[in-house]
Amino acid sequence: MTGHRITVVGAGFAGLTALRMLRRQDREAELTLVAPVAALHYLPGSIWIPAGKRQRQDLVLPLDNFLKRQRIRFHQAHAAGLSADGRVLHTDAGDVENDGLILASGARFMRGLAGLEHAIIPCDGIAAGEAIRDRLARLEGGTLCFGFGTNPEEPIAMRGGPVFEFVFGIDTLLRRQRRRDKFRLVFFSRSQTPGQRLGERAVEMILEEMRRRKIQAVLGEKLQRIEPGAVVLERTRIDADLILFMPGLTGPAWLDNTPLPRSPGGLVQGDAQCRVPGFSCTYVAGDGGSFPGPDWMPKQAHQADLQAEVAARNLLCALAGNPVSETFKSELMCIIDLLDRGLLVTRYEDRVRALRPTIFAHWAKAAFEKRYLRRYR
Repeated sequence: MTGHRITVVGAGFAGLTALRMLRRQDREAELTLVAPVAALHYLPGSIWIPAGKRQRQDLVLPLDNFLKRQRIRFHQAHAAGLSADGRVLHTDAGDVENDGLILASGARFMRGLAGLEHAIIPCDGIAAGEAIRDRLARLEGGTLCFGFGTNPEEPIAMRGGPVFEFVFGIDTLLRRQRRRDKFRLVFFSRSQTPGQRLGERAVEMILEEMRRRKIQAVLGEKLQRIEPGAVVLERTRIDADLILFMPGLTGPAWLDNTPLPRSPGGLVQGDAQCRVPGFSCTYVAGDGGSFPGPDWMPKQAHQADLQAEVAARNLLCALAGNPVSETFKSELMCIIDLLDRGLLVTRYEDRVRALRPTIFAHWAKAAFEKRYLRRYR
């Protein structure tokens, strides 16, 4: 291997996995990470912030030791554009030249819904989890509303699992605090079968768990707007004291300043090898990419990791002048945490498995978090 200059954009799951794989495969490559901060924000753990099981310092991990250990240069900046051939990344702190590029800057939430500012977006950073915690603590009772949407141009560009976790986690928390009877919990969805990518059996379990916990489900109505203190659906208006809503996903705004091919939903177009069509030695991985695959392919950390590993290996093959052929697997591995138990769902090609909530799944989710973060300490 030679000292190829490889730039990775994004310090999330896909970006860091790509860097680890690149360094494992090529000890001489000149690796550069471009991101606003040298820290990993472990957003899956934000579901535990309202209950006090996690705090900001538990979920924001500085990457200084990791970057030094792996001999990775850090360029602190926001990506701002890309040259026509992909070999120069423009940032708000100067240009970064590369021989190979992996785009892993994630996706952003669509914010066009009228009144979205009156809701909290659950996974919109650690601060969102803290806001939910603080608002809950101040409330003495009332109605709590939970929902998620999708990208109408690309229905796969959505993330609903965390919303289920906040619904069930907050229900469990209120029961522990012996004040559940003072609250009405309402889940709303345009779909009659929310969470379809998890499989039919998982949807049945989720809706059954809602019924058991007396969580009202308003299904089959399109969200029209959010007002101060209310969710307005096609036929139903729900007065609410706290609204959690997860919009659909699209590509980050900086992509508008690039010649990169985009999907109908605004994500970077990638092929089965994670290559960006029309751009040599340019790859994409994670939530910000649009890939061929089944309609249940998730936007989640595990899938991002699988894509990032393939992107890194294929990029190194391309830089060495070798054929690129490795494709990523579509896999869904999800634990919907209920704060005291977890519902495990796995999906591989035509195999779907959903297990009823157990304490072991809850422990497994916490153990995975600990193991994952250890890699970057």
